[in-house]
Amino acid sequence: MSLVNRNQARDMSSYKEKLSILSEMISLARADQEVKASEFDFLWGVAEQLGVEREDFETLFDSPVRNIIPKTLLDRILQFHRLVLLMNVDHHQTFKEIDKLHNIGLRMGLPPSAIDQVLALMHQYPDKIIPPQTLIGIFKAHYN
Repeated sequence: MSLVNRNQARDMSSYKEKLSILSEMISLARADQEVKASEFDFLWGVAEQLGVEREDFETLFDSPVRNIIPKTLLDRILQFHRLVLLMNVDHHQTFKEIDKLHNIGLRMGLPPSAIDQVLALMHQYPDKIIPPQTLIGIFKAHYN
């Protein structure tokens, strides 16, 4: 395989991972049966940051892609943080959303006690937005 073909394959794999991230986020947004405008706007903002085309993003709502668990611990924590932010963007959490977020965290291999701590601690912050360093600190403590 030539260097160009390897780079194209890597880029395609990376793009699939980005679509997977968004697909999982859309699934969480739908946990309460509807995607609110604030959630859609947040999702589109993440899609733009990831470099996902608008058409591909919109297709995910009708055709979710296979879930790809982020490779590194830091990527899994980042995805969990995105999901926490998404859940709180509409200033309302349902039991279904919290349960789904908890299960996604478990599926990513994050420690249950760290997930529970994040979900409890988020209520102590304005708009339930846990600062990234605090979130990373929680997970570091549970891995040591």
